[in-house]
Amino acid sequence: MNSNHNSEKKTTDTKSNHENYRSKDDLTKKQKVAAIKKTLKSDPVDVDRLRQLAISRGGLINDELRRQCWPKLLNVNIYGISKKPENLKEHRDYNQVVLDVARSLKRFPPGMRDEQRLVLQDQLIDVIMRVLVKNPELHYYQGYHDICVTFLLIVSEDIAFALVDQLSTNHLRDFMEKTMEKTTKILSYLYPILGKANPELREFMELAETGTIFCLSWLITWFGHVLSDFRHVVRLYDFFLACHPMMPIYVAAAIVLYRQEEVLQCECDMAMIHSLLSKIPDGLPYEQLISKAGDLYLQYPPEKLEQEANLQLKKSQEPDSVLKARRRQKLKEQQERRLVVMNRQEHGSRLVKVTVWALTAAVGVAAYAVMYAATDLNHWWYGH
Repeated sequence: MNSNHNSEKKTTDTKSNHENYRSKDDLTKKQKVAAIKKTLKSDPVDVDRLRQLAISRGGLINDELRRQCWPKLLNVNIYGISKKPENLKEHRDYNQVVLDVARSLKRFPPGMRDEQRLVLQDQLIDVIMRVLVKNPELHYYQGYHDICVTFLLIVSEDIAFALVDQLSTNHLRDFMEKTMEKTTKILSYLYPILGKANPELREFMELAETGTIFCLSWLITWFGHVLSDFRHVVRLYDFFLACHPMMPIYVAAAIVLYRQEEVLQCECDMAMIHSLLSKIPDGLPYEQLISKAGDLYLQYPPEKLEQEANLQLKKSQEPDSVLKARRRQKLKEQQERRLVVMNRQEHGSRLVKVTVWALTAAVGVAAYAVMYAATDLNHWWYGH
């Protein structure tokens, strides 16, 4: 991401944690709570072990443990947080932040009292503005508040600021550029990952010109904006905080792959597939998806996909006329393949008919009846 050295270190750390956590994945909930508490009490805290526990099934279990673990995972000193400045309203993005926070009602628990929510919304504005004022090179984007509110619902305002500040200069840094160039680059990894796991799915989605806009909000909000169950959101945050900054795109790929049958049964049309994928259904098996994302990362780490992602990015930036010409060519090739298959099937059908006629003429009606029964049985067997 921002630094080759840091990226390589993160890649190595993430691989190590994914390779090691499976052997510790059979802990009961009670055992895991005990393991997390034991790790937190060690001096110094074994952060690698904490990462393994955050990644493995169930994550960090509950919000009380998250309050203690998240700062450790991000190497944040909660006793050295800078004071809130007084000039927050002078920032160029202040008005936009206020508007976005006012529209964030669904991100707060449904049973929360209005007065409590209003206090938290004011704190949310301050958390965001503190980060932006401290780091003038960062640019606010719509969706950033979805990440900030997740932390604010777990920890205090000051600690939420410290955590988000650390994330904004590391994991989220590419989203906070002046343009979306680096965000688009991260999105360009989706199709190379899909292509490695299921070439047919990638070809189908590219033929439909599906693009990657359907998962943009997944990425830039760490799924906070699109998941209705807060438990799933914080479980993913456990995972992301312990992993390489590119892990959200691997989770996005895992979700698409999980729904591959639905996609392939769709009409090969951009609007249809976009509509299907942009709505994440309830009841997805998030532990399974997290495990799948980890496996995809181990098999196809970012550095191995970089060249293909660059080609994907270049292709996505081609003029519409070139894209349309390429799509026409792909459709032509697809139609030609279908014709070949149909011709083979028709040729095979003719051979069967001729063979049946010859056998019937030679051995009589009784043999034909036996053959017909066998054919009917095969049809029933393979048709069910």
